[in-house]
Amino acid sequence: MSFGPSPAGFGPAAAPADWIAPTAVEEALFEAKGRGDWAAYFDVLARSWIYFEIERDGADATPSKTYAVFGHDRRVVGGRVWAVFTEGMLPAPEPQRVFSRESLGWFARVWVPADPPMIVVNPGSPCEAFLPAAPPHSAAWAQHSDRVGRPSNSAALRALRVGGPLHGPVAHGLACGALLCVNNGSLWNAMAWHGTGYHGERRRLREWWGITTPEEWQYHLRSLLACEASSSVWEFALGLRRTIARDFGGHVDVAYWKQAAANVLRANAGGSIVLGPDGVTKTDPRPESETEARIEGVQRLIGRITRYEARMRADGVLDEGRYVPSVEAWDLGRASKMARWGLGARLGTLREAEVAVIETGRKSALEYRSWQDFSAGYILGRCLHFDEEEFGEWYTDMVDAHRILMSDPGSPWLNIPFR
Repeated sequence: MSFGPSPAGFGPAAAPADWIAPTAVEEALFEAKGRGDWAAYFDVLARSWIYFEIERDGADATPSKTYAVFGHDRRVVGGRVWAVFTEGMLPAPEPQRVFSRESLGWFARVWVPADPPMIVVNPGSPCEAFLPAAPPHSAAWAQHSDRVGRPSNSAALRALRVGGPLHGPVAHGLACGALLCVNNGSLWNAMAWHGTGYHGERRRLREWWGITTPEEWQYHLRSLLACEASSSVWEFALGLRRTIARDFGGHVDVAYWKQAAANVLRANAGGSIVLGPDGVTKTDPRPESETEARIEGVQRLIGRITRYEARMRADGVLDEGRYVPSVEAWDLGRASKMARWGLGARLGTLREAEVAVIETGRKSALEYRSWQDFSAGYILGRCLHFDEEEFGEWYTDMVDAHRILMSDPGSPWLNIPFR
């Protein structure tokens, strides 16, 4: 086995003078190859997810099975190879060309004699390497995976140095999903999204959103972009506070806010005249018991909001004296990701996903003043949806991601103007 262009020989790597490694993974592979350091090269692979092409028709028919697509390389005896890629070297998504991902050790475990005798890592690139796939040779690289374990998805700010936008409208929209990207350790600016692989992205949408068709994906994406996916009660409460703050010069007493909510809900309970496309209609008054239950619910919500904001101030997410103007960031941040998830699952095209990402950035800039404001809105929305005031991982994971994005010199939030 070797790093060179044939299975014989081991020598220093050569790269075009203008070659830039797409991510730190490919850079580390290239450097290890240049030193002739097999152990370091395999360790990098073992810590990384490795992608390979699969047959889409077979994957759709039998999701539990893997139908690998093998390739040809005339530099290998017999020509047959199993081409694999690290994340930064993946091609742009195509409708019928899809990829799965596994750990390094998986390839040694599943190999059978009918498979190609050689695995080629990042074929044609300066960090390319050939790995003999058959035992006992495969044990030399598989043991690194056994020692390292499965690749980690721990929180980290990761970006494509090439192949992904770093500035402009697309980058701005992608950065609206950066909290989730940092939390999952995924590339924040990967517009050409493969994510967890074809199976993983389809499973994500099916299990978390009930999405299995392009039409369902479009419906949920539109709902998120319109900020209609979250509870309207949250925005009612926050919008009422904005109105009070505007009318009374800033600070809003919590007791006054709760009383104002009660007043509005009671005023709206008596029925009203509505002008609609079918003409004028009158809504019936609500029962008093229903109105009082709504008031109690909204007042409890106001209490939850103020306690989350107090914790966010203590943790540095919100500045002293600031409050969350809206939780629309919770929908918009997920829209940025939904666009990419649909692309990874091949429920939409790259163009459709890019248009949605740009719209995410545009709407976010209209609703918020800064990345910090946007982040606070996203975190509050996430916690109101999931956390139940436990201040558990639904909250702490996002605070950790927020701190990384507000401090790392490479963060899009420090390099892309919010407006």
